Amino acid sequence: MELSNKTARQMFAELRASPDRLAYGFGRKPMLVNVDPQNAYTSVGEFVTAYDNDPAQMNYINALASAARSKKLPVMWTYVAFRTDGSDCGAFGSRDDKPDSLQNIKRGSRRAALDSRLVIDHEQDYVVNKLMPSAFHETNLQSLLVWLGCDTVIVTGGSTSGCVRATVVDSLSRGYRTIVPEECVADLHESPHFANLYDMHKKYADVLPVRDVLAYYENWTTPMA
Repeated sequence: MELSNKTARQMFAELRASPDRLAYGFGRKPMLVNVDPQNAYTSVGEFVTAYDNDPAQMNYINALASAARSKKLPVMWTYVAFRTDGSDCGAFGSRDDKPDSLQNIKRGSRRAALDSRLVIDHEQDYVVNKLMPSAFHETNLQSLLVWLGCDTVIVTGGSTSGCVRATVVDSLSRGYRTIVPEECVADLHESPHFANLYDMHKKYADVLPVRDVLAYYENWTTPMA
């Protein structure tokens, strides 16, 4: 079998341009789930050395959240943070004890805090401390989706190859249409970022330009019973 020399970016671009790829599409009612847009992952130069994506990522996430609220649609923010002694991190954070390791994202710390550029409505939005990669794992996300009658999950945040992908796979596995606005997710390096955009768009979700997702919110109306 001949091996391809295409980059992950090229593979993703070709897949998205393909007329043969069938879309999942949007459903009747969405929830916006912003996965871990916190300082530990977004504060370049302070906690991370690189964060590959559109520099306007936080602005786009804010625009989506504002659009959702304007339609009285749910918005969730998750962040990873552990106890002071790290005893609740499980195997996920147990590999080392370096300053930048997972178990050293402590509750109440600056690393745990959501990026200050984000606009969060603490009265209307849901803010959840998660402990594992997926936003579904042992949180109330599933029960909220059921209670609020949502059938579509729109996922932003980081990292593309980690917690975003884990959330996307769990979302599809639970029967939800899943949308990833491309400009609203990021990773530490270009290769895993685009490799996982490719995988998600091919198998688990629709990876769309953020303008398309904003247009969906703008045109959204309450479904008929």
